Amino acid sequence: MKKVAVFPGSFDPFTIGHEAIVRRAFNLFDEIIIAIGANALKKSYYSLDVRKEMIGLVFKGDPRVKVSHYEGLTVNYCKTVGAEYLIRGLRTSADFEFERAIAQTNRVLNPNIESVFLLTVPEHSHVNSTIVRDIIKSGGDASAFVPQAIDLKKFRGGE
Repeated sequence: MKKVAVFPGSFDPFTIGHEAIVRRAFNLFDEIIIAIGANALKKSYYSLDVRKEMIGLVFKGDPRVKVSHYEGLTVNYCKTVGAEYLIRGLRTSADFEFERAIAQTNRVLNPNIESVFLLTVPEHSHVNSTIVRDIIKSGGDASAFVPQAIDLKKFRGGE
């Protein structure tokens, strides 16, 4: 049976940390769906289409990765796409506590979905989308924090 995992997030923007988690997860899963979730509490800098395009550039030609988006509960989305696993990256102990609470809640909502946590490699532990987005908004060079396939000059101004 094919092992399908969902890697959910806002990915605004997709970082080298996100890429590293997906590449390491290839050892565990046959297919990974990078699912951009709609979050009413967050105002996105990049449009949904731009974020999908960025991620698509990183994994261009790799049949193991699909890029999608969803609204609502992540566990419900997993059920619709036939995924039994959720991938989450952990940078800090604070991430762990937050993600643990979500995973336990998801387990109550759908006991068939298993959360899999991957620790971020130390060299990426400081990288997060909020900081990278702030660098971009302020006109700084954030290229060291996004995958090489993403040319941030092409996506200036959030468009």
